Amino acid sequence: MLALALVCAASLPTAAAQATAEAAAQPSPVATLCAEAERVEALVECKGTKAFLRATRALPEIGARSVLYDAKTREAVSAEEHARLAPEEQARFLPTSYDGEFYYSTRYGTPIAYARALDVVGKLAGTPAEDVLSGKRILDFGYGGIGHLRLLASLGCDAVGVEVDPLLRVYYGPADQGAIPGVSGGAAGKLTLVHGHWPGDAAVKSAVGGGFDLVLSKNVLKQGYVRPSQKVDPRMLVDLGIPPEKFLAEVAGVLKPGGIFAIYNLCPAQRSDRYIPWAYGESPFTKEEFAAAGFELLAFDVDDRAQVQELGWALQWDQQGQDVENDLFAWYTVARRR
Repeated sequence: MLALALVCAASLPTAAAQATAEAAAQPSPVATLCAEAERVEALVECKGTKAFLRATRALPEIGARSVLYDAKTREAVSAEEHARLAPEEQARFLPTSYDGEFYYSTRYGTPIAYARALDVVGKLAGTPAEDVLSGKRILDFGYGGIGHLRLLASLGCDAVGVEVDPLLRVYYGPADQGAIPGVSGGAAGKLTLVHGHWPGDAAVKSAVGGGFDLVLSKNVLKQGYVRPSQKVDPRMLVDLGIPPEKFLAEVAGVLKPGGIFAIYNLCPAQRSDRYIPWAYGESPFTKEEFAAAGFELLAFDVDDRAQVQELGWALQWDQQGQDVENDLFAWYTVARRR
């Protein structure tokens, strides 16, 4: 027994050292994004999209952060907000740590997946040889994570993201925003995060502003989320706060003449046994509603399955348990303000 104990004790440092070595061998979050960007660059055509992907090389590594979070209700509060709560309310929120990978990917996946949507915009708003992204003012409705906004800002863009997720409101702070250095000696850009309901909340609407060259929404404005064909749990829906046709008018109102509104949605397969709202990624707005809001449609409900499968394989989603061939679909709609 003593000999066995000595053997086990002797093996502990070796096991610990092996675990440390394995952890050290794992690529950093930014290194992972750079590797993804390099693989995806072979799939894109537009100059601006390629610049977006190459900007990953200038991203900073971010350490772990702790947030006061209620996992049951998915609410988050700042330290100042927590201090103002009653003791019984304070007890709901526990310090929850998020590693550096969460900073760029959050709950919604790699920002490199935006490359396909941006390439679609590049080809429809210009030509592949043109850069229709760098230096533009861009609004992302439902931004979900800071990574792609940071990349756009490093291309000299004035990038604004609006989001209702309470965790992201607390997780990202003032230090994550503001001026962003340009890549390769280019002009600096700007990054702004606005949290709350746009355009229904007047304060949020004012903070977002207008004069945008591009309004982009990825995986938010789905037919199944906004206008489901069956009755579903309201918690599964996206509440625009105003009727869909009025939402389109608000989008047109913040775009410059000639500005682009792009909807890009990735979806799982639709099922016959139950209705899954997020599987219906077609436009929640009709052609007639686009026209009434002052838009010219450049593409409407285009099936992008073949291209998004190539993206999924390049991002190695199949190695993460996703059935890329049978359970990954995409649709996009792109319109220009007249």
